[in-house]
Amino acid sequence: MPERSDIPPAPVLLGNEPGSFPHSVLAERHPAIIRQVRESFPYDPERQRALDALLASCAEGVIEPLPADAHDAHRWTEWGAEAYSGRSWFDVPWLWSESYFYRRLLQAVGYFTPGPWQGIDPFRPSKLAELDAPETDEELSALDDLAHRAADEQDRALLHGSLWGNRADLGFRLSAEHDETATDTPPLVADDSETLWSLLPPTGSATLCLIADNAGRELVPDLLLIAHLLTQGRIGRAVLHIKPYPYYVSDATHADVLDALRRLTSAPGAATAYGRTLWSAMSDGRLTVRAHPFSGGPLPYAAMPADLREELAAGTLTVVKGDLNYRRLVGDRLWPPTTPFTDVTAYFPGPVAALRTLKSDVITGLDARTEEALVAAEGQKWRTGGTHALIQVRT
Repeated sequence: MPERSDIPPAPVLLGNEPGSFPHSVLAERHPAIIRQVRESFPYDPERQRALDALLASCAEGVIEPLPADAHDAHRWTEWGAEAYSGRSWFDVPWLWSESYFYRRLLQAVGYFTPGPWQGIDPFRPSKLAELDAPETDEELSALDDLAHRAADEQDRALLHGSLWGNRADLGFRLSAEHDETATDTPPLVADDSETLWSLLPPTGSATLCLIADNAGRELVPDLLLIAHLLTQGRIGRAVLHIKPYPYYVSDATHADVLDALRRLTSAPGAATAYGRTLWSAMSDGRLTVRAHPFSGGPLPYAAMPADLREELAAGTLTVVKGDLNYRRLVGDRLWPPTTPFTDVTAYFPGPVAALRTLKSDVITGLDARTEEALVAAEGQKWRTGGTHALIQVRT
């Protein structure tokens, strides 16, 4: 990501430090994902051998280029595959090695190759299991009570539902029931929600770009928020940016959006109305789904191509969801936590908001007192435990 002269340099995160969170992802999580994928489908011997080779490469091997005939080989060359070829997975930027792992995993299972496994999402069983779990019904039932609340309470509840993802039930607790300022380390370590709402007044003219994160029970609250904003006239149109192919196990694809929409329209109670609103909005163009190739890329958003920059610049507000997208938004660097969020996102082509639970080391925009309280109470675990979240906005 381009440096600004007034921002102190920060190191790019690598995975080569044993005991670090990035190292554990590369050394432990990726082999576990390969085993999970192998058990999810009865892959043929060729696919099994390819998975074996990827497992060996992750553990002891080096980065290898995609096959020359891969449909996106040229794109990955532009993104650095040729430059990193022959190097250890642990010695290149962590964001890059993570992303490339998933691209190689799809290659191993034949996702892009003509044949019976083409287009088969290796993570689909786990996505559907979560989406169809009884807990999803419990979370959706909260919408019945929410329908009788004041508009500002609905705003807050659905924003927090989107923020917390599969802990969406927390989002339906009203402020009187959930005092987030009661301790020195509140769940929200930064809260620019008032600024966010000021960018979406109920005029019905705003365009929201929402860069989605995970599928299943994390995508459903995102869709509920979009439906609410359309219904309340806070936006006239929404563009939902998703991944062009299965990515990071649970990241949302177009098929996942349709599965979530099916889940809503078939649910009892108020959830059905939200589903119908979304169905209608997709049918008449007020809600569009976009899967730009860069969304599945290994680079920070500072390196986004011109066409994507133009799309986001045309929006009233871009909401960036989730931990991975936050890393791409601010640059996957070990910033001092007090580095201003507005500075590291100054390149972004329009107003931008981050909704994110903290699940990795990257963080910006904290005030010094909040950082001190978090470190005193939890050491560095607050960065990766998923127990804290933030709403940050740059206008």
